[in-house]
Amino acid sequence: MNLDSILEHGCQISSSGTTGYPKTIFRTPENLQSCIDSAIKGQSLTKNSSVYTVTRMTHAGGLLLQTLPAHTLGCTIEIEKFNAYTFLKHFKRHTHTFLAPAMCEAVINTKGFKTADLNGKYVAMGSDPIPAKHIQAFIDRGATVFANWGMSEIGPWTINKTYQPGDIAEDNILGDTFWCDYKIVKDELYVKGNNSIYDEWFATGDLVKKKGSNLYFLSRI
Repeated sequence: MNLDSILEHGCQISSSGTTGYPKTIFRTPENLQSCIDSAIKGQSLTKNSSVYTVTRMTHAGGLLLQTLPAHTLGCTIEIEKFNAYTFLKHFKRHTHTFLAPAMCEAVINTKGFKTADLNGKYVAMGSDPIPAKHIQAFIDRGATVFANWGMSEIGPWTINKTYQPGDIAEDNILGDTFWCDYKIVKDELYVKGNNSIYDEWFATGDLVKKKGSNLYFLSRI
């Protein structure tokens, strides 16, 4: 995959189908740059960061959450198929990674996780509702965890919350930091912004509730 060509010409992103059915979505270079800017700022990515990508590069999470932003900074990037048994060994060489819930569960259940030292590591979690036990397990090992909500149509770095070691995680968190405009209509989350492929408000199909500064996921319509 030629990342420079993607930056210049845009690219197609594969949707997982949570909004109704799997489809491909075109991202313009301008839209990609907006996604890159927010991802870099929100995840503390610098030229000295190193990204370990184990999610599919055809999806927004694999390509846009960390890989493409890191490429624009000249970071070291390692891309390979996810393997729970070798993940921790390889992640030692890097600062940032992104994991879906099933991947988190698999890594937590490996023998080495109980003694893993994740101090100085940044782990973004998302693509499905994030169990508090996954966040807690990683921050208890020393990692900074970004609980992140996004969709193929917007983001993927869109709504998130940062957890540091010593914090207490909560189930079904969307976040308290917003890289888009949002509104809630009859409990459904609507989003709008430069990270979106649409100019108008986008109905996400996610039912949410707000408590204090946090948004929480309830269910899909």
